[in-house]
Amino acid sequence: MRKRYRFFICLLVFGACFLFLYPTIKWYFFIPKDEQSLALGSREQIRDYARRTAGHDLETLANAARRGEALPPGMEYLIDAAKKLYKGKPVPETWDAVSVSRMFPRSDIQNLMESHYGDRILKLKNLQQNAVQLGLDLSGGLSIVLQGDMEALAETFRERYQRSLNDQDREILFEQTLEVLNGRVDRFGLTEPVIRRQGSDQIYIEIPGVQDPEQIKAIIMESGGLTFRLQDPEATMAFENYRRQHPSVIPNDDGTIPVQGVIPDDVLIFGYYEKDRFGLDEFKSYAAVKKEIGLDGSHIQYVSVERDNRTGELGVTFNLDSAGGDIFYEFTSANVGAPLAMIMDNRIKTIANINSAIRDSVRISGRFTADEANNIATVLRSAALPIRLDVVNQQSIGPSLGADTITRGLYALLGGLAAVLVFMLLYYRSAGINAVVAQILNMYLMFSILSAFNFTLTLPSIAGFILTIGMAVDASVIIFERMKEEQRLGKSRKSVIDAGYRKAFWSIMDANITTFIAAMFLSQLGSGPIKGFAVSLSIGIFSSVFTALFVSRLMFDFSTDVMGTKKLRVSWFIKQDTEASDSLRPGRA
Repeated sequence: MRKRYRFFICLLVFGACFLFLYPTIKWYFFIPKDEQSLALGSREQIRDYARRTAGHDLETLANAARRGEALPPGMEYLIDAAKKLYKGKPVPETWDAVSVSRMFPRSDIQNLMESHYGDRILKLKNLQQNAVQLGLDLSGGLSIVLQGDMEALAETFRERYQRSLNDQDREILFEQTLEVLNGRVDRFGLTEPVIRRQGSDQIYIEIPGVQDPEQIKAIIMESGGLTFRLQDPEATMAFENYRRQHPSVIPNDDGTIPVQGVIPDDVLIFGYYEKDRFGLDEFKSYAAVKKEIGLDGSHIQYVSVERDNRTGELGVTFNLDSAGGDIFYEFTSANVGAPLAMIMDNRIKTIANINSAIRDSVRISGRFTADEANNIATVLRSAALPIRLDVVNQQSIGPSLGADTITRGLYALLGGLAAVLVFMLLYYRSAGINAVVAQILNMYLMFSILSAFNFTLTLPSIAGFILTIGMAVDASVIIFERMKEEQRLGKSRKSVIDAGYRKAFWSIMDANITTFIAAMFLSQLGSGPIKGFAVSLSIGIFSSVFTALFVSRLMFDFSTDVMGTKKLRVSWFIKQDTEASDSLRPGRA
């Protein structure tokens, strides 16, 4: 391949690597620690921060407007929003607190401020998700191993479906369990959990930054509380009328109210919630529902979001087991045209009318957006755990231990790299500079690939990188030793370089291919730390081969053809002048 093409390929690769590594560089080196702490919090904490900060800024703006002062620092974003409202109107000569405040109602300014602060922290949260992640051993947190009760599952399956549990059924139920756990952890706003299968009947959960095991166990082991009940519009209206006169009266957690005679005895009051801009439940209003449960979520099997071919509207469809189908058919037959509320953990998620009697397949339709339909589907899937789980192991790692591990791992990585680079410079003279640059670019490539695929950096991963340093410099050693052999024959610089790389190529490839095969077996058969080590080792193999055979060769060729260098210093012991042409080598007439 021509040197020009190789040069452009290197530019393209390293440019793409910078784009992949940019989120990591920006997150760890340019985002202040206080903003990092906010972004690492749950979405509920981000929402509380946005509301609290917006309330403080609103009070500051109001005080500045009363005193006729300039717009307080940091609120310039309000000017852009105000200019949009001034279209077609005379624009104020100066944008002070008064001119900005007059353009918005108080509630609109507060919402604008909340959006400003919330969106900024959510962008940082997305940036952190695209950066290199730190594993539990580096960041601290909690790990839990859950064991599925397969005997109880087989017995329950046999009772419900009148047949034995097979391997396909087991895989489907485990996938549903993983989906339920993901939904629960996300719903409670916990940061960046890792939830995956481990073996045939276990689930492994990692939650960085969390130190309270009892809180997490309560979340993941809860039985779930999804029910379908009829809404009572008249009782809803009666309660709302009463609250207008007595705003301090609010329902209890179980749906009862502290005042007798306002609503019928067979009715409960629950809050109706919708997702806000942070993806969290936001209270909208109260609604009255019957105490009688039409159907509970344990009968739900398969849930999907589908679009109606005739109307084009999104809807949520779920199937019921045979027992649930009979119950729901009898219930809906008696209540055609009535509004039906879907309630999860004493919160109303959606209300839809019963258009006809329903048996096996239920469709919740309406003018849903894609997010609304997916939210409803998530609620339905999170109704109950399909498999009974028991905690068999849990570990909690403190943040101080994680920080100490990062420091020690970084020292080991940099120390190993420095020792190798010093040896190459001392032993191989100026050619060692080539190896040093290739080694630095090798580390750059490895971390870029780690960031591009959103891999997690753990202590075993650092060990894999340290091992890769030795393997990468080993390729340079093989090449340089081949070059020494060619130098002893009195060849020119260009011939020495060509022969050195050509003869070392398959030796380097054989060593790296066999190591890569071993790493692939480790990644497939191992789990946890072993898999992390294997992944980092695999990444290092690719990057070291590229830098040793492609980038390093390009640097030698650039020095020879562009800079006009004639001598090649690979050893302290070979004194031959490599300026000699091949025609003057010993044994050549």
